[in-house]
Amino acid sequence: MKINGKQYRSVWFDGSANAIGIFDQTLLPHRFETLALTNLDQVCHAIVSMQVRGAPLIGAVAAYGYAIALQRDASDAALQSIYSRLFDTRPTAVNLRWALDRVNAAVIALPPAQRAAQALATAHVLADEDVAVCSAIGDHGLDIIRSLVMRKPRGQPLNILTHCNAGWLATVDWGTALAPIYKAHDAGIAVHVWVDETRPRVQGGLTAFELAQHGVPHTVIVDNAGGHLMQHGLVDMCIVGTDRTTANGDVCNKIGTYLKALAAHDNGVPFYVALPVSTIDWTLPRGVGAIPIEERDPVEISHISGVDDNGDITRVRLYGTESRCANHAFDVTPARLVTSLITEAGVFDASVEGLAALKTQLEQAA
Repeated sequence: MKINGKQYRSVWFDGSANAIGIFDQTLLPHRFETLALTNLDQVCHAIVSMQVRGAPLIGAVAAYGYAIALQRDASDAALQSIYSRLFDTRPTAVNLRWALDRVNAAVIALPPAQRAAQALATAHVLADEDVAVCSAIGDHGLDIIRSLVMRKPRGQPLNILTHCNAGWLATVDWGTALAPIYKAHDAGIAVHVWVDETRPRVQGGLTAFELAQHGVPHTVIVDNAGGHLMQHGLVDMCIVGTDRTTANGDVCNKIGTYLKALAAHDNGVPFYVALPVSTIDWTLPRGVGAIPIEERDPVEISHISGVDDNGDITRVRLYGTESRCANHAFDVTPARLVTSLITEAGVFDASVEGLAALKTQLEQAA
């Protein structure tokens, strides 16, 4: 990724300071600041407060956090304590558990004196793998975009609608749902992105920030505008990310995704989900009623942050104090509404059979 022309990843390790580097995403797009996380408390706070967010990035940051914590205490008792504290930060995204399991498996049989170094090495591997995985997702999604562009009149851009932020700010680099868009733009394909605002955290602002930095044409819309645009033929495809996908192809993503999928289904607009294989929870046969849905602080709904006329970031209350707010952070889109799943291993049907074929392919490649 590039910000103001400089190359970045969304997480990095500064060996000289022995710190995990991140962007404070709670300040974007209004202010660009980096943070140095040097202990477990800071890492857990960064994940819970959404200074870092997005399933793949949460997993990578947690892996580095595990390594940082082991530098202070690498005893057997500490392994369980560190794992539990990081695991409890966000309940919905499965990448968190997946990354912690990878690090834990790499260190558990080692003597305590060797655990911290091995954990850090494993975290580096996970971060590098995420970059390669997201790039591959982008390649497979690019093939879909190319096929859809062929149906458009010459000179007209392909209009793509996305919800929440599934770009490089949600991963180590490239992103999931946005990776095919970046690949298409870089290949000279004319694309235009409808960016859902994505209340209450307004993560569409992060998507708009990314697209602007990359030079991709885009327009921010309110969350409830997508169906209208589809009815009028202004959306050629939808593509979103996911925090957890079940073995039958159900997809758990940011609240509001389900409504976009319903609108797309009603209007014959293809609805794609881009995801790393690590986001699949093979232990769950279905999503609705089975995936734990995070309920966040109601203040995220009752208040909103922005920039005032003086250029200062400020927060204001939107609703009266007598009104309660409920903040369900995710919803589940049934597999029947998903056109295909775009993974680093290829494109698969969102179904029991499609996921089984993916699993077989992965086992054969192992």
